[in-house]
Amino acid sequence: MACLRQGGQGGGGGENMPYNVLIVDDSQTMRKVIRKSVTISGFDLGDCWEAGDGQEALKLLSLHGVDLILADLNMPVMNGLEMVRELQKKEEYCHIPVVLITTEGSEKRLEEAYAIGIKGYIQKPFHPETLRDVLSRIMEGTHA
Repeated sequence: MACLRQGGQGGGGGENMPYNVLIVDDSQTMRKVIRKSVTISGFDLGDCWEAGDGQEALKLLSLHGVDLILADLNMPVMNGLEMVRELQKKEEYCHIPVVLITTEGSEKRLEEAYAIGIKGYIQKPFHPETLRDVLSRIMEGTHA
């Protein structure tokens, strides 16, 4: 099934509207680091939710309007690629940009991730400025 909808379902995308973000990582510490980095980077962050794996993320998506998903690749229960595959199957979620934030550096895995629909990749460790630049580029393209 092709993804037909464009634009986020959350609060972001309009002029001066913050973006609602879902952070998905099996490490609670890493989720906190990502949240703090997004905040201090100057990216326009609205509401922010956290999930410990892809399955939990899918449950949260049914409850909240999310504009952007930041996800680890390697997680238990449902990893980042499996989560993106599930998102692509659902018209109400397939338009939400997913950015992987991971230690994974395998060219083959990243090619696979882009092929199934991720919009960006940031390798851990990262600087807040890198995070801001990648997220801003992706979100400006999504809501242009």
